[in-house]
Amino acid sequence: MEIRVLGYVVAVAETGTLVAAAERLHLTQPTLSRQLRDLERRLGTPLFHREGRRMTPTPAGEALLARARVILAEAQAAQEDVRLAAQGLRGRLTITFAGSGINGPLGAALRTARETLPDVELRLVESFDDARMSAEVLEGRCDLAVQRLPAQDERLAVREWWREPFTLFLPSALPLAAGDGELPLTALGDVPLVLWPREVSPLSYDEIAALCRQAGVVPRIAAEARTVQTLLALAAAGFGAAVLADSYRVLHRTGVTPRPLAGATTSNSLVWRRNTTNPLVARFRELIHQSGRSRRLRDLSDPSAA
Repeated sequence: MEIRVLGYVVAVAETGTLVAAAERLHLTQPTLSRQLRDLERRLGTPLFHREGRRMTPTPAGEALLARARVILAEAQAAQEDVRLAAQGLRGRLTITFAGSGINGPLGAALRTARETLPDVELRLVESFDDARMSAEVLEGRCDLAVQRLPAQDERLAVREWWREPFTLFLPSALPLAAGDGELPLTALGDVPLVLWPREVSPLSYDEIAALCRQAGVVPRIAAEARTVQTLLALAAAGFGAAVLADSYRVLHRTGVTPRPLAGATTSNSLVWRRNTTNPLVARFRELIHQSGRSRRLRDLSDPSAA
């Protein structure tokens, strides 16, 4: 039974005559009449009472009509779903991100996405491991990553989204916390540090170690922790200072004073598979461009790109 023939049955029932139904359907009356007779023959029962030109559904016709209207509505809804999904207006977008990401422009972009794309399911996955985030994008478990240190892989497209200072989150009781403005990188050698364990976030650990080498200091590691909240709690307790992205100052941890490190910055990038088939990836990137709350994405995987 073809969907279009179900549409013929509904049109005849709603208009009451073959003439009016054929006009609505842009068919000739003989063509419509033949289609109905063929359907009644296949079903083995009349679908309409014929009284002159007037046609009214039989009990069998009423039963078919009830189903036909549901089927036609579902078919129309399926077409609309396909159209919206193809345009990146419906579906699911899975984004993995680090804490520094959600504290920056990502939060505003997600709010805009929820407002402008109400039929899109946004699935968010927090991660503390840059390598893991890139791997999840490559393996197709996530559509996008917002991360500081993407993997170097030709299958990934990487766009820098924004840059921010590295900041030393100091115990407020320390003399270094009493000053104002930026600290020199050599301050990394003036205070014990609380860091991520290298096995949890090797790229972030190595990034901080590189800052110490650049400053010509040997870091004194006082403690390690697996979350930003614990690192800041350790700093507040006086164990040492945490080196984090400046955006974490929005957490306003009591007993901790943030001071940016001069000349030390970190970036957050948007990462996705070059061969992705999810149109929502392009839709989200377009949303970022249009939001006015972030800088234009800069291509880090192709230096010649604008």
